[in-house]
Amino acid sequence: MTTYKPADYASVSPYLLLEDVQGVIDFLKATFDAVPLRRVERPDGSIIHAEVKIDDTVIMMAQSGNGIVPNESVIHVYVPDVDETYRRGLAAGAKPIQEPQKKDDADRRGGFQDLAGNAWWVATQIDPE
Repeated sequence: MTTYKPADYASVSPYLLLEDVQGVIDFLKATFDAVPLRRVERPDGSIIHAEVKIDDTVIMMAQSGNGIVPNESVIHVYVPDVDETYRRGLAAGAKPIQEPQKKDDADRRGGFQDLAGNAWWVATQIDPE
């Protein structure tokens, strides 16, 4: 039994620094069916730390301010249906980067940008190697 990390957490998790944590949480829920896990707020209601789970991965995030500068990230997510996830992302307000398409690898992949400027590349393996 591992005790140095919470159960069901990977050793590595993306950590996003955002101006609008709740907006990104709402986007991830609408796009990926993300499940909120933890949330710690300051007295003013800003979010010190929040976590959501997408499939088998925990994504952590914090609100910028107090010396924390927001940054843009690039995140790749394997999903059961890349076309449906791409549509859901756009419906949730994302800007398109690339419509899903098959190129030279085993995946069909597309990308979109969330309201914070993070690029989300989503893929479904269609030709297992």
